[in-house]
Parts: sequence; C-alpha cells; structure tokens
Amino acid sequence: MQGNFSYHNPTKLYFGDESLNYLKDELSNFGPVVLLNYGSGSVKRNGIYDQVVAILNEAGKTVVENPGVMSNPTLEKLREGIQIARDNNVDFILALGGGSVCDYSKAVAASVFYEGDYWDKFWLKQEQPDAGQKILPVGCILTMAGTGSEMNAGTVITDAEHTFKVGHVFDDRLMPKFSILNPRFTMTVPDNQMKAGIYDIMNHIFEQYFSDFDDNTSDYISEGLMRGLIVASRAAVKDSQDYEARSNIMWTATWALNTLIGLGKREDWMVHMIGHSVGAWTHAPHGYCLAAVSMAYYRRAMKAGLPKFVRFAKNVWGVNADGKTDEQIAEEGLQALKNWMLKIGLPLTISELGATPEMIPGITGGTICYPAGYLDLKPEDITAILQESM
Repeated sequence: MQGNFSYHNPTKLYFGDESLNYLKDELSNFGPVVLLNYGSGSVKRNGIYDQVVAILNEAGKTVVENPGVMSNPTLEKLREGIQIARDNNVDFILALGGGSVCDYSKAVAASVFYEGDYWDKFWLKQEQPDAGQKILPVGCILTMAGTGSEMNAGTVITDAEHTFKVGHVFDDRLMPKFSILNPRFTMTVPDNQMKAGIYDIMNHIFEQYFSDFDDNTSDYISEGLMRGLIVASRAAVKDSQDYEARSNIMWTATWALNTLIGLGKREDWMVHMIGHSVGAWTHAPHGYCLAAVSMAYYRRAMKAGLPKFVRFAKNVWGVNADGKTDEQIAEEGLQALKNWMLKIGLPLTISELGATPEMIPGITGGTICYPAGYLDLKPEDITAILQESM
C-alpha cells in the first residue's frame, strides 16, 4: 500500500430488523428538541414514521418536523431547514429516509451556527467549519440503501436556480452519531429507487478502485464488495422482498463509502462529477445519472489504467484470460459490467433520463473537472463523454 493515512470513523451502527429498538437509548444522549427531517410522505404511508414518532414521544422529546426533503436537496430547502432549526433552538437532528435526507441533515447541522454565507464557504469554496464552531449532532434512520451517507460526512446540495449540483465531504464532526439500518425498511421503496441505489453503491466502489497500480489491500476488499453486490442485486431484482439480498445490499452500501476502501489510494470521482451535473439538468435519480455516463467514461479510463481493468475482469467477473490479450480481457470485463447493468434494468444513456443534445453545453459547464484516477479530463473531454452517452 502506498501513502500515509489515519482512520477514524465515530459513527455507531445498529443493523438488522430489530435495530429501531435502540433508538430510545440513543436519544437519551441528546437535548430535548429534535428536528425530524423526512421526505415526501412515503414514511408516513408505510408506517415507519409512526414508529419513530412514538419512540420520540416516549423519550420525552419535543419534535419539530421538516417534511418534503427531495431526492436532490436544494439550496432553497437547505435554507428552510436551517431557519427551522434556528427558530426552534434545535438540539439534535434525526434524518428519516434515504441518503438525500441524511445528506441534507448534515448540511443543516453544519450551517445552523455559521453566521456567514454557508453555501459559499462549505460548498463553493469547499472549506470546513471553523475550529470551535458549534455543529448540531445528527442521527440517521435509513430507508434506502445507496449513498453510504449513514456512515460518512458527505453532503450533496443542488442550487436549482443556477442548475448546479455539488457535494462536499465535511470532517469527522459531521459524521452521524449513530445510524439505524433495518433492511426491511428498504423494501418499502419503489424498485426504480432500489436499482438506482444499487448502481450508486457499485460506482462508489469504482471511484476508489480504479486508480493506482500497487498491490493494495483496499482493492481486495473492493473486489469482494463488488462480487457480493452483483449476487445480491440479481436476487433483489428477482424478488424485492428477499431479506438476505436486501440486507447484503444495505451493508455493502455502508462499507462502499465509509472511507475504508479508499485508504492508501488516490480516488477518482469524475463519474460523480459528471453525474451530478446530469442530475441537476434532468432531476433523474442519482444512481441512474451515474449509470448513464459510466460506460463512456470507463472505456476511456481503461486505455490508461489497463492493468487494473484486466484485474477487474478476472477477479470480479471471472473472465477467462487464456489466449487473450490484456485489451481483450479488459473489454470482456466492461461488457460483463454492461450486461449486468442491462439485466438489473439500469439506463445506459442520458437520453433515457430526459437529456437532450442542447443540454450538453450546460451539463459540461456544471461539471467540476480535476485530475483523477487514470485521466486528466478537460471540458472538451466531458462534452465527448456526454455525446457518447446520448
């Protein structure tokens, strides 16, 4: 392994179909006023909201509700949540929903006690909260597997006015204090959200795996996570109520993006950068945006990172290398990836998401470019990738 690193992940996880039983004990560690963030109402229809509110009431908490957190949380919604938290002297934020609700809750937590322009400081300038700044603690109750937001400090916010979507990874202070992961809760989301989450998980692994050529323990872990996800995804698409499959997907999502498999490595988040911009223009599910640009991107990356793509083909997809060139082996690996994506019902083009050729200049302009992994992309490269992804 190359490089030097430290590792600290303070988030406490409760996993399994009885994990909600631990919520009341965790709530005793925080103040009396709880901001409950959730989405458009599905948690009310499926009964999870009632269970959570009953526990909050039993714990003697004053509950301040903030519904309507959308799948791509907007700057406008962020401002609304911050004002609610300030007006009600909130002590603790509880996120009930998928990764977007968790992301959003961390964004609110970071910004409530910052007196300046939090959008400019945290998202545009990518700065951390000042030393000594108060930050609200956050807990997560997850209802969808995909983002890994339950065990990391990442947030993604969309400035809808300027069609610009940007993520920011905060420091350890924004890690959720605890997260509750009940795989049965993920069975309540529509199949398209499950499929989008599956590819989000896979791409999180890709962004950390496809870089460097050293013999890195992190890559062996990544290969195991990918193989497990492939098996579980096929089972879940066949039967969305398969608890074993859904539990394995949920657990893989957490370990795909809690920083573990990126240790000792450079990382390449350009598919996410492109996908974020596609999402800002199309409002499509995040995982779908990533899937739609992946094949064009990884065909380019393969040429510069051939040894890793050969390894990917053999160790993840079981490609037989006998009598084949490295290029042929790597191509077979990418074809296996494409076949899997088609099999589980993922989009392979941005036109399927509603993108048009006229949007490409705007999507290119909204994509943050930086040297990453095996490629050093310029705006003209982003345009070419988008054109290939139409």
